[in-house]
This record gives sequence, C-alpha cells and structure tokens, in this order.
Amino acid sequence: MSPFLGIDGGGTKTAFVLIDAQGSVLARSRQPSSDYYRLGVEAVTRTLADGVDDICRQAGIPAGAIAFTVVGLPGYGEVSTDRDTLDAVPLAALGQDRYVCVNDMVCGWAGSLGATDGINVVGGTGSMTYGEREGSGVRVGGWGELFGDEGSGYWIASHGLNAFTRMSDGRLPRGPLYDLIKEHTGIADDLDLIGLVLTDWQKERTRIAALSSTVAEAATAGDGVAADILAAAGAELAGLVDATRRQLGYESGDEVAVSYSGGVFRSDLVLAAFTAKLDTLHAGYDLRAPRYEPDVGAALYAAKVSGAPLAADALRALPGR
Repeated sequence: MSPFLGIDGGGTKTAFVLIDAQGSVLARSRQPSSDYYRLGVEAVTRTLADGVDDICRQAGIPAGAIAFTVVGLPGYGEVSTDRDTLDAVPLAALGQDRYVCVNDMVCGWAGSLGATDGINVVGGTGSMTYGEREGSGVRVGGWGELFGDEGSGYWIASHGLNAFTRMSDGRLPRGPLYDLIKEHTGIADDLDLIGLVLTDWQKERTRIAALSSTVAEAATAGDGVAADILAAAGAELAGLVDATRRQLGYESGDEVAVSYSGGVFRSDLVLAAFTAKLDTLHAGYDLRAPRYEPDVGAALYAAKVSGAPLAADALRALPGR
C-alpha cells in the first residue's frame, strides 16, 4: 500500500513521519523550524525538501510513491495573501501535488484525537483550539501574544513577570515566585529585568514563554499568586474549548471529545483547573489524554483526506504518546 506522510511544522523543529495503511512507521525525520514568519518562505522550502529527501532515503522510495501528504505549518492561513505562496511550497519537495497545507494546530488535533470528531486545545507558547465535526472545522483563539493567546505559556509568563514587579514594589507579599524569577533570569537588581526582557531578549516570545515553567515551579513551592495564575490559565483554555463547541453546533446533551497538547499542560495545576472549568461549561465533555504525536496526526489526516482512513487495527498499531 502507498504510504502517507505527515509533516508537523513548528517554531523550533519540523517533524516528518511516513506510515503505511497497516499502522507501521516506515521512517521519521527531524528538521529545523518551518516558521515562515520568522525565517521566510525560502528557508521553509529547504526544510521541507531536506525532510522529504531524508524520509524517502530511509524508506527506499521516491517521493512520487507517497500516496498523500499533510503539511502543517505554523501561521498558515493567518495571512490570507500568503496562502497561495505557502500552498505551492511543498510541490518542489514532493514533485507531485497529492498534498494539502494546513495550520499546524490541525496536526495537534489529529494526533490527540486520532483525526476523529472533537476538539483539541493547544497550550504552548501561544494558545488556540481546533475542532472538527462531520467534516466542518473551527478554530478559536491564536490571536497572538499582544492581544490574545490566553492561557498560553506566554500569557502565564507575562502574568508571572507582572506579579514579580508587584512583589518587588511591595504591592504584593514576596513569595517563592520572586526569588525564582531572579534566580532563573540571573538578574542582580530587580530593575535589571526591564533591560533583560526588552533589550537582551528583544521581547522574543519563546524566551518569555519559557518562564511559564518558573511560574509552575513557584506554585509547586507554595506561591499562592503563581497558583492563581495557573488556575486562571486552565480556565481560559477551557473557555476556548467551549466557544469551539458552540461554533461546531453541539447541543447541550451531546457528547464532545476533548483533548489537549502543548507544554502548558505539563502543569498538574493547569490541567486540574482546565478539567474543573470544563465540567461547569458542558456536561457532555469527554476529556481524553492525547493519543498520538502531532506528526503522526498529520499522517493520519493525510490518510483521511485522501479517502483511505486507517482502520481500527492500524490505529492500534501506531505508536502512541
């Protein structure tokens, strides 16, 4: 049987996986970022070409033998004038047009839920949801860190940094968060945080978002302010899910499969708050742990889009998370 290729692009890496109809993984590859906002289209073109070449070399097949490919790209669809350009990028790597480009959030949904109806929420550097029901897809969130991305790693970190400033000024009692941010940033004077974030880091979103783990560490150490930030993040992420449910047309008595992906959910406090808030919003939510990695999800979606979705026994054969 002809194999299916899934490509999950991201800000730090691009993951490729080739699977067959029996659920066997034929090849995997890791390549650099495919963030065209930051790197440009030419860099993304090279990344896709290198990844496809590596996959085909491992599997011992030409690119023309791939039945269908799903290419998940960060930012795809967010600038309408760029869509045609991005749609053309994989053609050079694959040498055939049996592919479709999607936003990488679709890969997260397909991986978490096995490309079946339901909603996946991404809690990473940014935040958004993607859900499908009977072939219709809906995205909610993902508006960026300046005026959106509620509940994301960046959102948690920025709220944590704000709490640090208030602890420094005496507007809040100093808890573990204060000392941990000083320790993890390496600043000697509290006001040095301004120059570090604005000048040294150039307000770079991934570096700021990485401090979300410091907020989580502070909460574990008993910092009530940090714990409140994580609880609020979980509630915000649940709100994204519920908006998606309504847009997909689920009624009050319907069961809705929900899953999640992204580093924010490594925090037990976030996951607990997310779960608790979901329970108050809709009685039919069926929360499930993520089933597969996003690159496998992209390959599953490739099979589905091509009209040859994998059977249940093949899904069981695939490596899970």
